Amino acid sequence: MSIAENIARVRANIAAAAREAGRDPGEVTLVGASKMNDAPACRAAIAAGIDALGENRVQEMTAKLAEHAYDGAPLHFIGHLQRNKAKQVVGNVRLIQSVGSPELLEEIEKTAGKLDIVQDILLEVNIGEEEAKSGFAPAALLSGAETALKKEHVRVLGLMTIPPAEASREENLQYFDKVRALFLDMNEKLFHNGLQVLSMGMSGDYEDAVRAGATMVRVGTAIFGSRHYT
Repeated sequence: MSIAENIARVRANIAAAAREAGRDPGEVTLVGASKMNDAPACRAAIAAGIDALGENRVQEMTAKLAEHAYDGAPLHFIGHLQRNKAKQVVGNVRLIQSVGSPELLEEIEKTAGKLDIVQDILLEVNIGEEEAKSGFAPAALLSGAETALKKEHVRVLGLMTIPPAEASREENLQYFDKVRALFLDMNEKLFHNGLQVLSMGMSGDYEDAVRAGATMVRVGTAIFGSRHYT
C-alpha cells in the first residue's frame, strides 16, 4: 500500500477508536514518525495530509531539513535528545516531545533564550521507571513541571510517554491510564487545565492509546512500512 493509503487506514482506525471512547476523532493529531525514511517519503506523507512529522535523530533531521523534506507540515522532535545537541533542535522544530530531565530543560531554556523564542515542549514520563530510558519518573513529574513553569523561553503543552516495549496489551493499557491520570492531575494543579496535548501510542498500540485519551499519536511503521536497520 502507498503512504497515502496507509495514512487513510490509520486515520480510519483512529476515528473508530475515538468513537468507541465517545470522543471526537478530530481531537487526535497524527504524527508520522519518519525515522529512516527519506525526503520523498516525508513529502508523500505531507501531500497525503499528515498532521505533523516527527524525527528521532538529530543528524537525520538536520540532513532532511537541508533537503526541505518537511516543508508544508509541522516538525516535531520525538526521540531522546542529548543536551549537547539541543542547539540543533531548538528553533528548528515546532515541538520537542521528549523533555525528560531538569538538565535538558535548562539547556533548552538557554538555547531558546539566545534565539529570543519560546520553544514548545512536552514533558516525557518514564511511566515504566526503566533505568535505561529517559523521562521524568511519575513521582518527579510535578517537580519537573514546576521547574519548566519558571522558564521564560519554554512552554509546556502536555505530556508524552512510551510504555516498556515488553509490556503486554493489558499492561500497556494500565500505563496509558496512569499517564492520563498524571496529565489530569498536573493540568489541574499547575496549568489551570490549559494543557491540551497527551502524546502516547505508536504503530502497535495507537488505537488503545486513543481509547485511553491520547490527543496525539506517533505512527511510523504503519505509515511508512518496516524500517531496515543496518
